[in-house]
Amino acid sequence: MFTRWGDIAYRWRRVVPVIVVAVIALLYLLVGTKLGDRMSSEGWDDPHSESTRAAQIEQDVFGRDASGDVILLVTRDNPDTDLSSEEVRTDFTRQLNAISSSHPDQVRQTLSYFDGQQAQLITDDGSAAFASVSLQGVEDEVLKNYREIEDALHSIEVPGATVEVAGATAVSGALDTGMSDDIARAEVIGLPAVALLLILVFGSVVAACMPLLVGVLSILGSMGVLSLLADITMVNTFAQSVVTLLGLGLAIDYGLFMVSRYREELAEGRDVRTAVRNTTASAGKTVVFSALMVAVALSSLLLFPQAFLKSVAYGAISAVGLAALLSVFVLPSVFALLGRNIDKWTLFHRGRTKEDTVNSWWGRVPAFAMRHAKVLTVGLVGVLLLLTIPLGGVKFGGINETFLPPDDTTRVAQNNFDENFPELRTDPVKLVIRQDDGTSAVGQVYQQANAVEGLTGQFQVSQPTKDGVTVLSAGIADRDDNDRIVNELRDIKVDGAEVLVAGTPAMGVESIDALFGKLPWMLLYIIVATFILLSLVFGSVILPAKAVIMNLLGTGATLGILTWMFVDGFGADLFNFSPGPLMSPVLVLIVAIVYGLSTDYEVFLVSRMVEARAHGASTKEAIRFGTATTGGIITAAAAIMIVVCGAFGFSSIVMMKYIAFGMIAALVIDATIIRMLLVPALMALLREDCWWAPTWVTRISEKIGHNERLEVVDASTAPTPAAAERSDEGSERSLRRTSAVSVATEDGNVGANSGAGAHEDGPVPFAELMARLERDRRNDRKG
Repeated sequence: MFTRWGDIAYRWRRVVPVIVVAVIALLYLLVGTKLGDRMSSEGWDDPHSESTRAAQIEQDVFGRDASGDVILLVTRDNPDTDLSSEEVRTDFTRQLNAISSSHPDQVRQTLSYFDGQQAQLITDDGSAAFASVSLQGVEDEVLKNYREIEDALHSIEVPGATVEVAGATAVSGALDTGMSDDIARAEVIGLPAVALLLILVFGSVVAACMPLLVGVLSILGSMGVLSLLADITMVNTFAQSVVTLLGLGLAIDYGLFMVSRYREELAEGRDVRTAVRNTTASAGKTVVFSALMVAVALSSLLLFPQAFLKSVAYGAISAVGLAALLSVFVLPSVFALLGRNIDKWTLFHRGRTKEDTVNSWWGRVPAFAMRHAKVLTVGLVGVLLLLTIPLGGVKFGGINETFLPPDDTTRVAQNNFDENFPELRTDPVKLVIRQDDGTSAVGQVYQQANAVEGLTGQFQVSQPTKDGVTVLSAGIADRDDNDRIVNELRDIKVDGAEVLVAGTPAMGVESIDALFGKLPWMLLYIIVATFILLSLVFGSVILPAKAVIMNLLGTGATLGILTWMFVDGFGADLFNFSPGPLMSPVLVLIVAIVYGLSTDYEVFLVSRMVEARAHGASTKEAIRFGTATTGGIITAAAAIMIVVCGAFGFSSIVMMKYIAFGMIAALVIDATIIRMLLVPALMALLREDCWWAPTWVTRISEKIGHNERLEVVDASTAPTPAAAERSDEGSERSLRRTSAVSVATEDGNVGANSGAGAHEDGPVPFAELMARLERDRRNDRKG
C-alpha cells in the first residue's frame, strides 16, 4: 500500500500538494477561525458524580448559584481613607450601577457594602470591603458575560484605595487567558526556534523547511478539526493548548524522519523517483504505525468520565493522525518536485551514508552499551526507579487560583479576599438536602454538619427551602482537608431526607476517586493494546514486552520528577509557580502522552533492528545498526520536541507547565538513557530470545508489517550520485525490478545483494555492511 502511494505521490506530484493545502486552508478558513467561540471552560467534573447531580438539583430549583462569580475587593491604601464615608460609598455605587445598567444581559444582580452597608461585607477594622457581582447565564455563557464587562470592572477606581477583581469566574477567565496565550507563544517563539534547530540538523534551508511545512499545516488543520469537534461535543479550552503542543511537535518529528530518509536514499545513489518510493514505503509506513501507537495511548483517556479528558483525547488523536497523514501524503510529492534541490541553500554538509552512520559515534555508543550490558542494565534501571520514588508523595486537588502564577493579579486579589474574609469562600462546600413533607431533617443535618472540624465557620442556609430542597454552604479552611471533610459530610444520614455533598471541593474529591477507579483499567488497556500492535509490527513478543517495561520505567521516572517539581517545589521560584496538589485529570493526561511518545520512538528504533535481523544480521549487529541509524534522528526529534515544549513551559498556567516539563523530562530520559543505552544493553542480554514469537504472530507480522518492497540498486552496477542525478530525467519510466536484489523491509532497509562486491562509489550491500560491522566489532574488542 505504501509503495503504491509512493508511486502515486511521484506521478501526481504537482496535484497532491495543491489539493491537500487547499483542503487544509478551506478547513481552517471555514471552521477553524470559529474555534475560539466554540471552546468551553467546562468539563472538569464527573457528570455521573454526586456533586454534579446535587448541583443540577440546586440549579433546577433555585437557578445557578452566582454569588461567587465576581468579587470587587476594595482595600484602603492608608488609614486616612474611610471606606464607610458617604463620598466613597456614593462614588463606588455610581460606577457599579453604571456597569449593571449598561450590561443588563450580562449582570444579574449586585450585592455591595457600599450600597447596603451590611456588616459582613467589611472587615472589623474597616480596612477592606467588597461587592459581589452575579452574572447571567449558565456554564460557558457565564465566562462570555464576564468578558463583556471585564474591562469595565477593572476600570473602577476609589480614591485612596485599591480595587481588585477576584471570584470564581474571574479566576476561570485568567486561566482561559493564560491558555490562549500559550498558543500564540508557541507560534511566535516555538516555530522560529524550531526552524533554527532544523537548519542545524539538516544543514540545508530547503530541507529544514519541509518539517516546518508539515507543522504549520498541522496547526491549521488541527484548529479546523477541533472546531468541528466543538460543534458536536464539548471541547475544553485547555484541549487547544495540548493539541497544538502534540500536533506541532509530532508533525515536525514525522517530517524530520521523512526528510532524513529521503536524503539518505539520495546519498545511497537512488534516483529521485526511487528515493520517493522507498521513503514512502519505509519511513512513511513507520510514521503511520508510530502515530497509531500514540493514538492508542491517547484513546485510553476515553475511559474516564470527565468531558475535559474526552475532549483532549478527541482533539489530540485527530492532531496526531493529521500530522502522520500530512507527512505521508504531502511530503513525498514535495520531495518529487524538489528532487535533489532538497539540499539547496546548504550551509554545511550533514548527509552521510548508512555505512558512515554505523561507523560513527552513534554506532559506538550501542557497542559500548552491549560490552557493559549487565552493569548498565542494573545501574540504569536503578536510576530510573530512584527517580520514581518522589511519586509516592504526590497530592491531588481541584482547579483553583493556585494554578495561576503567584504574582498574577487575579490570584493576588483572590488571596487578599480569602485573607480579609476568612469565613467566606467563593468555592464553598455545599449540602443539598431533599426532605419529605412534614419532616425537620434540615435541622438535624445542620447540627451534624457543623460538628465537622476544619470549616471556616458554621454552615449557613444559602438557599432557603423550596419544593422540599434546602442548600447549606460553608467554607473549608485548608484545602488539604477537602478529602476528609467531604467524606465526613457524606456520612451524614437523616431519616426522611437525602443529603448530597456538592461544591468545588466535592467535585475535586470525586475527580480523584474517578482517577483511582479508572487508572488500573487505563494502564491495562494501554499495555495490552501496545503489546499486540508492537508484536504485529516487530514479529516478536519479547521485544514488545521489553518496550512495555521500558515505557513504564520511563513514565514512572517522569512522574517522579514532576512530583519533585510541582508538589515538593523544586524550581518553583525559577519557573514562577506555586507547588501544591495536582489536578488528577492532568496526571492521567501526562501518563497517556508520555507513554505514547515513548512507544513512538520505540517503533522507529526497533523497526530498523528488525530490518537488519531480517537480512541475516546477528543480534548484536542488528542492535548496533538500528541504534546507529536512528540515534541521531531520534535525538534531533527529541530536541525539536523539547524546543516546542519549552515554549509552553513559559505558560502562566501550572497545568500547562506540568505537561510541558513532563514531556521534556520524558524526552530527555527516553532519547538518552533508554534508547541509546538501556535498550541495547537489555537486548544484548536477551540475545537470540529477542526475536522469538509464535508462528502465527510471525505470519501476521509478515503480512502487516513487512510487506513493502523497496527498489534497491544492484551494488555491482550502482551509479554514483552524480550519475543518479543524470538519470533522474528518465525516472518517469516504470521502475525496473530485478531478481538480483532482495526485498527490503521496514524503515531504512538496504537490500541484500546476491551479486558481486560493492561499487566504490555506490551503496554498500547489507551483507557487506554487516561484515564490516563485524570486523569493526572485532577491532574494538582487540582495542
